[in-house]
Amino acid sequence: MLDAVVIGAGPNGLVAANLLADAGWSVEVLEAQSEPGGAVRSDRGVHPDYVNDVFSAFYPLAAASPIIQSLRLQAEGLRWTHAPSVLAHPLPDGRCAVLERSGEATAEGLDAFAAGDGPAWSRMCGTWDQVSRDLLDALFTPFPPLKAGARLALRLRGPVGLPLARSLLLPARRLGEEEFGGDGGRLLLAGNALHADLAPEAAGSGGFGWLLCMLGQHYGFPVPAGGAGHLSAALVRRLERRGGSVRCGERVREIVVRGGRAMGVRTASGEAIPVRRSVLADVSAPDLYGGLVDEEHLPRALLDSMQRFQWDFATFKIDWALDGRIPWNAEAAGGAGTVHLSDSVDELTRFAAQLAAGQVPDRPFTLLGQMTTADLSRSPAGTESAWAYTHVPQTTTGDAGEDGITGAWDVREQEAMADRMERHVERYAPGFRSLIRGRRILAPPTLQSLDANLHGGAINGGTASLHQQLIFRPVPGTGRPETPVRGLYLASASAHPGGGVHGACGANAARAAIRSTAATARVLTSAQRLLAGRLRIQQR
Repeated sequence: MLDAVVIGAGPNGLVAANLLADAGWSVEVLEAQSEPGGAVRSDRGVHPDYVNDVFSAFYPLAAASPIIQSLRLQAEGLRWTHAPSVLAHPLPDGRCAVLERSGEATAEGLDAFAAGDGPAWSRMCGTWDQVSRDLLDALFTPFPPLKAGARLALRLRGPVGLPLARSLLLPARRLGEEEFGGDGGRLLLAGNALHADLAPEAAGSGGFGWLLCMLGQHYGFPVPAGGAGHLSAALVRRLERRGGSVRCGERVREIVVRGGRAMGVRTASGEAIPVRRSVLADVSAPDLYGGLVDEEHLPRALLDSMQRFQWDFATFKIDWALDGRIPWNAEAAGGAGTVHLSDSVDELTRFAAQLAAGQVPDRPFTLLGQMTTADLSRSPAGTESAWAYTHVPQTTTGDAGEDGITGAWDVREQEAMADRMERHVERYAPGFRSLIRGRRILAPPTLQSLDANLHGGAINGGTASLHQQLIFRPVPGTGRPETPVRGLYLASASAHPGGGVHGACGANAARAAIRSTAATARVLTSAQRLLAGRLRIQQR
């Protein structure tokens, strides 16, 4: 009998399994798809000469995560590589805000937008230098982060602490207006906030934008050499070397619960897999509560709260095989791995407002990845493996554009949205469309079919808004991986700290399972000692 089963071979599930194996547990990962990796996979499905990342592509959180670093995946063949520049936000007039690998270079570029913006950026970097270690430790541990939080509180004593806390809670628009006189720094903050589902006016979007900017500034936006799938492959190899295993094409239908405890799982084929200790679920919270776990085993308050669970925006993605490098009007954008396309913060606000109203945006804010720029092995010399995505509503009420997109996402609507995005890219890079050798469209239903955790194309396991973070994630009163079922742990991005490839959700679940087992063993040992003592007394 296994000690544990992990449901789902995404990065969180694989990290959890590795930590359990490190603790000496026998563990098996069951994955519904035909290959492991979840949203960290790559293929040659667009063109045989091009490697495209199917879902996620750049990994600043993995580079910063002490959890990922502790696994020493370089020993499993993983190699990171970087584009010359981290991120660029070109404007139609040819100006371009660039997040460089050097803080000094970034500051110099921002100062060209408005005098004084360079020193403002340097001050932000200085604040990061003061708090980054404890901030990241607090971010990647279960809530409340007692030890890391205490250290962070000590660092924030005095005149620095309250202003920083205020800045982290500000909307990105307001933080940008307070810190920068020009468009460059403001766009970097607001554009990075929209990597999640945080509008420029959303509380906390400034803090999220600052965090992602600082991660990019200090760790870069690295990519696994050869494709995102190499990160997942390294996690699988490490697990197998420690005696764990991964079985693909095995969809779990049910978590078996008896007496309030998870006893194992049952697969879609009817196979029953019992466990000695724990079940860890790298699945979305809605799929776990009332899905894999029958409602009869769950508190009514939890089920009622799940009715209020909010997904993040849906995602529409295109992968391209390009015959040449993208001909940007703003030359500086050519060296960046990630490129943001929107004319202004006002246009980002307009985009977010359309999404909030359920409308498919007519001028979609587009995040574009130049993968060969970041990793020369992705396509033939002089070409580019590229992708772009934008957000669309989970529930569509109308189309702000002229194509009549309804959210059905049939072939006509997919082609119309892809053409809309390509025309948007063409505004910043005339001639872009003439370079397309092949393209693949990944509409929201397609993304979900390839990874059930990407509900409707949601990529963060639930909204990143403050009302569903910390002790409110996935529902109020949680914030930790433990569930109402003993021996069952939520190990997906629906748990704190949420989306991104950092492994913290899986690590927190694995450590909670190990702690619980150790505590039970201590109780049993104490009981055995007490019983033995009584027996000795009786024998006298």
